Amino acid sequence: MAPATSAILKMLMILIFTGWVCVWVLYPTNLWRKSWHVAEEKARHTIFGYYGLNFAVFSFPILAVAMVGLIYSHLHDGTSIIRRRKISIPYLSSPIIIRSPLGVLSGAELLMGTLFVLFLAWTFYSRISVDFKKMTPVRSLRLNEWQYKVMKVGTRSGLLAEACLALLLIPVLRGMAIFQLLGLQFETSVRYHIWLGNIMMLFSMLHGAITMFIWGIKHNLRNEISQWQSTGRVNLAGEIGLAVGVLLYAIDKIIRIIQSRTETCLISACILPCKAIELTLLKPPGLKYSPTSVIFIKIPSISRFQWHPFSITSSSCMENERISIIVKCQGQWTNELYNKIHAAVDSDAGHLMCLPIAVEGPYGPTSIYYQRYDSLLLVAGGIGITPFLSILHEVAYRNGNKKNFATRVQLIYTVKKSQDLSMLNLILPLLQSQSNEQEYLRLKIFVTQEERSSTTLREILPELSLVQTVFFDTKCSKYTMARPESLVLMAAITALSSVIFFASLLCLNNAFLLSENKATDKKNPSWVSDLLIICSFIIATVSSTLATVLFRWRKRNNVIPPVSLEQAKSTERQCIEARCASDKHEIHYGQRPDFHDILSKFPAQTGGSNIGVLVCGPEPMQESVASLCRQYSFDMGAEIRKGSLSFHSLNFAL
Repeated sequence: MAPATSAILKMLMILIFTGWVCVWVLYPTNLWRKSWHVAEEKARHTIFGYYGLNFAVFSFPILAVAMVGLIYSHLHDGTSIIRRRKISIPYLSSPIIIRSPLGVLSGAELLMGTLFVLFLAWTFYSRISVDFKKMTPVRSLRLNEWQYKVMKVGTRSGLLAEACLALLLIPVLRGMAIFQLLGLQFETSVRYHIWLGNIMMLFSMLHGAITMFIWGIKHNLRNEISQWQSTGRVNLAGEIGLAVGVLLYAIDKIIRIIQSRTETCLISACILPCKAIELTLLKPPGLKYSPTSVIFIKIPSISRFQWHPFSITSSSCMENERISIIVKCQGQWTNELYNKIHAAVDSDAGHLMCLPIAVEGPYGPTSIYYQRYDSLLLVAGGIGITPFLSILHEVAYRNGNKKNFATRVQLIYTVKKSQDLSMLNLILPLLQSQSNEQEYLRLKIFVTQEERSSTTLREILPELSLVQTVFFDTKCSKYTMARPESLVLMAAITALSSVIFFASLLCLNNAFLLSENKATDKKNPSWVSDLLIICSFIIATVSSTLATVLFRWRKRNNVIPPVSLEQAKSTERQCIEARCASDKHEIHYGQRPDFHDILSKFPAQTGGSNIGVLVCGPEPMQESVASLCRQYSFDMGAEIRKGSLSFHSLNFAL
């Protein structure tokens, strides 16, 4: 993509989003209320209407950001990025809060969280101060001063819950995730969804509890809950209105079901001694994804409804037609899968078993953020190595093609038992392919719960080679995994859904509300407006679903060739012959890694370069590394700080 086009799209997204934020900041002020009342009066007498004005001001900007972002992602080929020097702000990129209920928080996350809390506080103060000045207690309840104030606190708590609801579903919309534009993992954006959900539930509970408390002390609880007056605000309708958010999520879910309805077949599985399985599927040729991406899989023979996310371990640059994931057997679903694979190993060698599988994704960041660094320090614990496998494959590909990329990669891998080291079997070909002159990858391995004299990787190769490979027939499905919808199509569907919702809302309001206002001065019941909004959402959802089905029906799926037993044996021999003979990689037993020593020496070993520190593993490990990175960023002298350490936490569980 041309730099000018990229800059224009970025600036457009920033301007739209900034304007949307300014609207919410000004929303509780007197200046906004006066201007808004004027705009409302002008809009009421047009086809645009009151609800059309609300949609254009409050809803459309975020939809516009999503559409522009999808177009930007389509034009931006993240796999072709070469390394660029990162303009870093240490206080934003470094971890600030380490041990907290929210996990490790960077300076940027802390800043955005603080701004959001200030926004909520500003909204609450602006509203409640006006309420207290007016002091017009509800006559029907006959409230005194303190009861009125408490009642208004509950009412404005509901307003804060609405603010959280406006942002709640944005992080978990997989196909059009705005957070991917920032280079964030899908798992990272999910935790923002959890935070928003918890805050929203807190304010919703305060809103309901305080309101019912006031009703209760006035002995009017039953009447207020069941009341459905003909005009004005209806309390029960507010409960119905909570289902708009669920409907929005249903739209995204329906579209994803359509995208993943085509089942494919598992073509091979490697059983590792650590009770983990590498699954290999066929993907459409040319399908690209960034490292650390995830896919969701469903195996109907185990469960027709359960979807599970797994990190992709292969690289789309090295594997044009295949995609691989690793499944660690730790629960009922994964153990059933393990038993099925084991049954295929023990079955007749002349017969290939068939295992249908449904796939959704891949989902991942649009940019390869770690390409900004000269060197990488990867810290993994147990199954936490899986997101790094795709990074290592990507590094090997780019170094092999003489592309400007990381000059040094060091992998710190910590496991409990030596059998867990079988996970390294998947990168042995990469270790074998690097020469002494161009060695870019070094391993430091720590086995914490076994005592043995330190050894080399060559000496434990027989243990790593104990891998069982089983191949599957593809007769149960003739298609590869479905290709995700193009980003341009997603932008078009988003635009279509927005237009249909807006048009439906205008038509329904003009048919049921505007004509009624001309005939009488009475206000429309709020439940009528709520039902019209829900109907508009349903119409928009059905229309976008039909459009997605039509585009998917017209697009031809990729057909996979049958896999013969001879081809399977040939591939198996190639896997067994790929072995590493390097003695330069360290293996330590009965001890944990000294991260202080590792982090202090690594900048000097790489010439004081810009270093990316990526951690995926247990929470104590992440906190320990994050604490040291923070210490080196803020407390250490220039001698160490010449090697900039940028901390990134990866999560392998949703």
